[in-house]
Amino acid sequence: MNHLSTEQIHAGYEPEAPYWPVAVPIHQTAAYRFPDHDTAVSMFRLETPGFTYSRTGNPTVAVFENRLAALEGGIGAIGTATGQAAVALSLLTLLHGGKHLIASSQLYGGTVDLLTDTFADFGIETTFADPADPAAWAAAIRPDTRAFFLESITNPLATLPDLPALTNIAHGAGVPVVVDSTLATPALYRPLEHGADVVVHSATKFLGGHGAVLGGAIVDGGTFDFGAAPERWPQLARPKARYGGRSLVERHGRGAYLALARSKFLHDLGPSLAPASAAQFIQGLETLAVRVSRHGTSAREVAEHLAGHPAVVRVHHPAIPGHPSAGLAARDFPQGAGSVFSFDLAAGAGAVGPFIDALELFQLVANVGDVRSLVSHPATMTHCRLTPGQRRAAGIAETTIRLSIGLECPEDLIADLDRALATVPASALTGRTH
Repeated sequence: MNHLSTEQIHAGYEPEAPYWPVAVPIHQTAAYRFPDHDTAVSMFRLETPGFTYSRTGNPTVAVFENRLAALEGGIGAIGTATGQAAVALSLLTLLHGGKHLIASSQLYGGTVDLLTDTFADFGIETTFADPADPAAWAAAIRPDTRAFFLESITNPLATLPDLPALTNIAHGAGVPVVVDSTLATPALYRPLEHGADVVVHSATKFLGGHGAVLGGAIVDGGTFDFGAAPERWPQLARPKARYGGRSLVERHGRGAYLALARSKFLHDLGPSLAPASAAQFIQGLETLAVRVSRHGTSAREVAEHLAGHPAVVRVHHPAIPGHPSAGLAARDFPQGAGSVFSFDLAAGAGAVGPFIDALELFQLVANVGDVRSLVSHPATMTHCRLTPGQRRAAGIAETTIRLSIGLECPEDLIADLDRALATVPASALTGRTH
């Protein structure tokens, strides 16, 4: 493939007659006219590729899917209405029927809600393991384990897992690995190159870049052989009436996983990506590498400043010496470890509200990956439904503050933080050391 900065502009689209539009057109349509009845029959039988209804596919959405697949090095992708839908569909494709999942103990709070509440209602059991402890993942494997799930950069502590070590353990047990790479994006890290089988994104974040539209995506590497153990993967390797009495592995080979995710879960549950939203994500992808580079440079400058501030007891960013993921960052993230990170105030929980309310440039928002710099308090916002034990396992304290560094001048962001940190009671800083 070409370099990422070239693929993010050109992959997945060629202008066509009669107008040859340079920008990807928005195909704002629910349905498509078939040239004849035989073609319609063949397409509905999934024998002939094409668009039948925009719930399962749309030309504009397809460009976004193809471009992101190229950037991640996958064989294909599926766009979804939200990042949460991408996570849900990617895992339901593997786990439906009440199978077992091993997931990172450091996940976005909404994902934990999905796994511990909704998935539990479906009979899917989840065991959580420390992403920095591969041995814990190996110990958690059961005969009915069907997936590992983790984030490439954790939210909110920016911990980096040893993905090659985890994928070796998973594959040794015949288990595929799904990685949420929302905070990394392919500009910083491509999980498929490190052993992962499936990548998911909340496109709402850095892929779009402006916090304007919701969307998600599933990218399949096509690397996991579901046909090698058909008794473990009946949904993919056994004949189904829905697919003309053939198996998806037989019909689609390496694309069987995506075929099931699209034809069953996207089709039946309907969390489809809107064409207009896809168009905005396509535009976002065109500037991804430039934006992510600027985000990261500014984030490092802000993190280093906070690490020396007397009102901050700890900064959770791999660029800071002493961070537990510093070694992995140097090995696997040569372009940096992103711009979403956290820090702990050197004070009690009562200092959180006054600090956040004193900020002017940082906006109190339950989102990340925006051109604007954002702040949130995980314990009472994005991770509020975690139990105290789950928050401790995730490393989230009552005084943990999450930042998403935008594209503003870093000097202005530092000044804003310093002004707000001045609200921390002086008594809390007594004996503070760095």
